[in-house]
Amino acid sequence: MTIETFEPEIAKALDVYQKYIVCIDKTPDQFRSSIESLMEKAIRAYQGRGSDLRHGIALDRQLTIILSQNEQPKPLCGIYFNLHTPYQTPKEPGKKVKKAKG
Repeated sequence: MTIETFEPEIAKALDVYQKYIVCIDKTPDQFRSSIESLMEKAIRAYQGRGSDLRHGIALDRQLTIILSQNEQPKPLCGIYFNLHTPYQTPKEPGKKVKKAKG
């Protein structure tokens, strides 16, 4: 199994990225490199998974790739865009809760 095994899925993700995704961090060329790197990681995770596991997953801030075992020789491939904003302000640290005396 290689990156080329999933070329149709990568091509579709690249097409969607160029049409619909607004991203300050990556150009389309950088996205292509990123998706190839993540696909390699997902393949390694899938091939090295335990006997009781069905998935290989790789992700970064903008993208998640999941390879899932099925009844066919080629695993299912899901490529998901992680939507977020670089303008989000950090959350305030949570308040400590006192334990009730009982």
